[in-house]
Amino acid sequence: MMQNPTADQTASDFVYNTPPHKKILVIKLGALGDFIQALGPMAAIRRHHPDADITLLTTQPFVSFGLACGYVNHVWTDSKPKWKDIRQWLDLHHRLNDAGFDRVYDLQNNDRTALYLKLFSAARRPEWVGAAPGASHRNNSPERTAGPALEGHIQTLALAGIHDVMIDDLRWVEGNIQHFIKENGLRKPYVLLVPGSAPERPEKRWPATHYAQIARIIDGWGFQPVIIGTRHEADLAETICQIHANCINLTGKTALFDLAVLGRQSAGAIGNDTGPMHMIAPTGCPSLVLFSQHSNPLRHAPRGPTVKTHQVNDLATLSVDEVEGLLAARWFRQ
Repeated sequence: MMQNPTADQTASDFVYNTPPHKKILVIKLGALGDFIQALGPMAAIRRHHPDADITLLTTQPFVSFGLACGYVNHVWTDSKPKWKDIRQWLDLHHRLNDAGFDRVYDLQNNDRTALYLKLFSAARRPEWVGAAPGASHRNNSPERTAGPALEGHIQTLALAGIHDVMIDDLRWVEGNIQHFIKENGLRKPYVLLVPGSAPERPEKRWPATHYAQIARIIDGWGFQPVIIGTRHEADLAETICQIHANCINLTGKTALFDLAVLGRQSAGAIGNDTGPMHMIAPTGCPSLVLFSQHSNPLRHAPRGPTVKTHQVNDLATLSVDEVEGLLAARWFRQ
């Protein structure tokens, strides 16, 4: 039996036996970190079905990913109808049945997508690869959700004969950092700092004052500290810059694809358990991700070739000295 790829293997090392499926639906709705971990499986699906017409069903925040990645031919936006919105459910029922899909890869695997399987009429029901009851290739193993999302996808796609699933390195993301160099004074080598998190999850944040101190340390090592985040995290960046002024503040100035481009060319990144780290880590950027007791790094850590995680019960108790010890200048890319 063909095994999943090892660290030194690439997709070109595998021989593909193309199945006769012509119209395929891939379902992945969100969230950001999970979507990033689903891109490698999408690439593997495309390699397995090089000539198939593949449609991605996703939510609005990820339409741009589907259009840009090159793994699918079409992108449908899922409005995620409310349970009582009969008209939208009927519209989705007709759309799914009229499309003529002969296989569905469910990379979301929740109650909603299990219901989507039931929307297909018996005469038009395609093969279904996923966890939903009634799936032709059903993964109901408890191990599917025991680890990272990517590991669950590897297990599930293996049931359909796909064995070359790996993390996507986002090399298809295009862009450059010249405007940050010209307009914001960015210079290499630089290290990205990600001090924020979802606004409703402040317990996932290492204190901004500590980020300021680590910024001073990495500045002393010869790396320019660069702060990234959304406009809602401007206060965190302001605190850091007040304590250590020699930082580049890109808070509110980067789009999601900018994060991959910045990560690709950065010496390293330090951040909390938050979406941007999932965009940075796959690019090969050495990434240190800090976790509190409120999330599990085994399941939720970003994936990439050089990712280090550190977890404490309360991030407020994590000292700067401890984080410095996890880094050392030699850990960063020179």
